[in-house]
Amino acid sequence: MTREKALKLLHAHMQNQNLRRHCYAVGAVIKALAKHFSANEGLWEVVGLLHDGDYEVTKGTPELHTLKMVEWLKKEDVKDKEILEAILSHNFSHTGQNSPKNMLEWSLYCCDELTGLIVAVALVKPDKKLASVSVDSILNKWKQKSFAGGVKREQIEECEERLAIPLREFIEIALTSMQEIHEDLGL
Repeated sequence: MTREKALKLLHAHMQNQNLRRHCYAVGAVIKALAKHFSANEGLWEVVGLLHDGDYEVTKGTPELHTLKMVEWLKKEDVKDKEILEAILSHNFSHTGQNSPKNMLEWSLYCCDELTGLIVAVALVKPDKKLASVSVDSILNKWKQKSFAGGVKREQIEECEERLAIPLREFIEIALTSMQEIHEDLGL
């Protein structure tokens, strides 16, 4: 599946601009992680773009989240097992199935929450711009558990064990990739 087809599918099922921006952010971060691991950047980006694509439809039934997206992908004749399984792995905590098992799936798991934290840090900057955010400013807010309290920091920290990337470096990869698409993110 191409990026263009992924965006078309995402936009057909997700109208909320902030949710779309979250998907764009995860797509950018996971693409940067693919580059880091010398993996298929296009495939990883598609997974990031679509990981929450069914959220508006499934938000009241979290056990169906990701299952709907996989259904839509199959209707689009997407058979790539790597894409389908990675998306399913994103919601293993609710479905009890498909826990992350490879670098793509763990990258998605670890970066998903981090994108929200980075956005939260940008939004408290006077100019509300990602250009004003640094790794240090993220780490300073990291220590404040009440700041972006819903962000599961332990999920992000899995980057060290599951991906062998130190937290600071992981944050830097994510921040840089999000800064590169700041216009798409409205930041």
